[in-house]
Amino acid sequence: MATLTGVTFGGKTWTPKFAQAIDKDKCIGCGRCIKVCGHNVLGLMALNEEGEFVEDEDDEEIERKVMTVAHPENCIGCEACSRICPKNCYSHTTSDN
Repeated sequence: MATLTGVTFGGKTWTPKFAQAIDKDKCIGCGRCIKVCGHNVLGLMALNEEGEFVEDEDDEEIERKVMTVAHPENCIGCEACSRICPKNCYSHTTSDN
């Protein structure tokens, strides 16, 4: 499969890298990435003490919240989320992976 590439305004070749996963152990749920993403890719989810996702956010067992790649189909591969992340939680991939 071919790799998706583009050209910048300045004429340089650019290969988008799409958000693949977020390391929930590193993520602090600060929300910087969700603010910088204009394409509704990310979501904030609750974790319990065992590190499992909790569907009911009113549940008293919530330990903390972390970001998830909720809608990967919306990602344009700009990597803004990764650049703003203070904990280096993101992994990205090109379209050929």
